Amino acid sequence: MKKIMVLAVAMFAMATTTFAAEEETNATAAFNMNVNMSSMADALSLNIDQVEAVADVHKNFTADMMNAATAKGEDRSAMIDKAVMKDLKYMHVILNNSQYRKYVMLLNTTLINRGLK
Repeated sequence: MKKIMVLAVAMFAMATTTFAAEEETNATAAFNMNVNMSSMADALSLNIDQVEAVADVHKNFTADMMNAATAKGEDRSAMIDKAVMKDLKYMHVILNNSQYRKYVMLLNTTLINRGLK
């Protein structure tokens, strides 16, 4: 009887640990902002120079968002807001007005779908 109880407790502990690790992985995956640059270039009608500049800015944005994924609570929200504002500031310089509006729409949709906004 004692062995059965120990076995049950061990199985419960393993299941809880597995669930917690999976939840953390899913939470971190929401912060992964990697996109297909070719699709983004087509959607925004970017020229060759803009594609390179947008790729560089987006690479930095992705790094900032992954840093935010490791932060806790209020720090996480502040880091997300800071990363988004920095990204928008740089994109506004690179893109024309219609491209920028479309980019803002795509970014907002992505953040909402991932539960980050």
